[in-house]
Amino acid sequence: MPNRRLVALPVYNEASHVNRVLDEVRRYSGAEILVVDDGSSDGTTEILNSRSDVRVARHEQNRGYGAALLTAFQYAQDHKFELLVTIDCDGQHEPCRIPDFFEACTEGVDLVSGSRYLAQFDGDTPPPPERRRINEQVTAELNRRLNLNLTDAFCGFKCYRVESLRKLNISEPGYAMPLEVWVQIAAAGLKVIELPVPLIYLDEKRSFGGVLDNGQTRLEYYHLTLDRAIAAVEDDQFCIPATCTGTP
Repeated sequence: MPNRRLVALPVYNEASHVNRVLDEVRRYSGAEILVVDDGSSDGTTEILNSRSDVRVARHEQNRGYGAALLTAFQYAQDHKFELLVTIDCDGQHEPCRIPDFFEACTEGVDLVSGSRYLAQFDGDTPPPPERRRINEQVTAELNRRLNLNLTDAFCGFKCYRVESLRKLNISEPGYAMPLEVWVQIAAAGLKVIELPVPLIYLDEKRSFGGVLDNGQTRLEYYHLTLDRAIAAVEDDQFCIPATCTGTP
C-alpha cells in the first residue's frame, strides 16, 4: 500500500498565483492537497472556495508563515498522512519537482529540504543580494551551532516524514519558524538530506511585512529566535552535538 501523501501550501494574499500553482500541484503531485489560507484579504479566499479539488484550512486573521505551516503539520498528523510536502504558492517553487521530494524521503530520512544553493540550474535567477547574504550568514551559524551541514536554511520546499513531526514542539509563528525546526531536528538527532532546486525569484521586492523588510531587523529577529530555540531545548535536557559538554 503506498504511503499516504499530502501536499500543503501556506497562502497569504496570493490571488495572482494561487490557481496556476494549484493546477500545477494537482498535475504533478499525485497526492491530496491542503491549502492553509492565512487570513487572505485580496480575493484568494474566494478563489479557493470556488475549487473542489483541494482542502482548505482557514485562519480568520493573518497569523504568520510559521503558524500556517504548523496548521499543515497538525492536519497531516490528525489525518494520519505519512509524508508531507510543503511548497510555497508564490511561483518560486516548481510543482513538477514534488515527486522528487516524495521519492527522496525514503525510510530512515526524516526531512528532505530543498536547497537553492546546492547546485546550479539553467535559468537560475540571482537572489536579491541582501537576502542571499542573510541566508548565507544564518545558514553558517546554524551549521556551526547545531553541527549541521546545510546550504540553504530558508527554502520552504520540503518533505517531512509525519511521524518525525511528532518529535518536534514548534511554536514560532513567523518567518523564523524554520530556525526553530532546525534546532529541534538537531536536538532529536533526526536525519536530514538536501535536494537541489532551481533558484527562482519572480519579485525581488516582495515584502516580508512591516519592520521585517529591513534586513538588519530581520537578521536580529532570526538571531533572537535561534537563541531562544537553543535555550529551550537545553532547558528540556536535549543535547545538540555542537553545544554538548557532556552526556545529557
